[in-house]
Amino acid sequence: MTNSTTRRALLRGTVATAALATAGVSQAGVAHAERPGGAGLDIGILLYDGYSLLDPTGPAEVLSRLPGANVTMIAERRGPVRTDTGDVAVMAERSIAEVNRLDVLLVPGAGNRGTVGAMENQALLSWIRRIDRHSRWTTSVCTGTLVLAAAGLLKGRQATTYWASADYLRSEFDVTYLPQRYVRSGKIITAAGVSAGLDMALYLASLIAGDTTAKAIQLAIEYDPHPPFNSGNAADAAPQLKELAQRLLAESQV
Repeated sequence: MTNSTTRRALLRGTVATAALATAGVSQAGVAHAERPGGAGLDIGILLYDGYSLLDPTGPAEVLSRLPGANVTMIAERRGPVRTDTGDVAVMAERSIAEVNRLDVLLVPGAGNRGTVGAMENQALLSWIRRIDRHSRWTTSVCTGTLVLAAAGLLKGRQATTYWASADYLRSEFDVTYLPQRYVRSGKIITAAGVSAGLDMALYLASLIAGDTTAKAIQLAIEYDPHPPFNSGNAADAAPQLKELAQRLLAESQV
């Protein structure tokens, strides 16, 4: 047997073992779920021009692992939608005109141009309100919180958002800002900036399918962050570092 054949067999065995283990864990998690796994769960992730790439794709990686869940990228029109840097486009499979109901809605954040554009897009805001009327969960990542607020969904609620947008959220909307990775207020869950979407998605997975399944998904994607620098919390960051962070973001956007 050649080395390449041996490696292929090993990989097949590893995948098969992982699949069997995951199936067993999923069944264990079902016993604690609000409903069986994610069966029949329609999850829609809204894309709009200038969104930040990890905001929709990070949660999608988590939520698409829920047993039976269907995750769909949605935009005003079908087709590719570009990120804030303009380097990457993600395909929207459905338009907002084609989607009348979702179990879960996720609104990502964006750079200044994309966020303001979404907040001023009345067709988009109207669709978000319509979906929220029947959704089980309405969620956001980063400045997606501002979009939910512009749609009128956060009035009188607690929420979080990207650290640099916190003052704007507090001053412009009737929202109590909490500097946390994610915040639940009723059926609405908001996440802080970009990477916090992963934390929020895992928390949402636990609400949908139970802690055991959510833990298994976290292991499946090997989400065990140990960043090389302790600089990810704005509360502990020096003013110069905050200024540089915002400048790098602004200069990378188109």
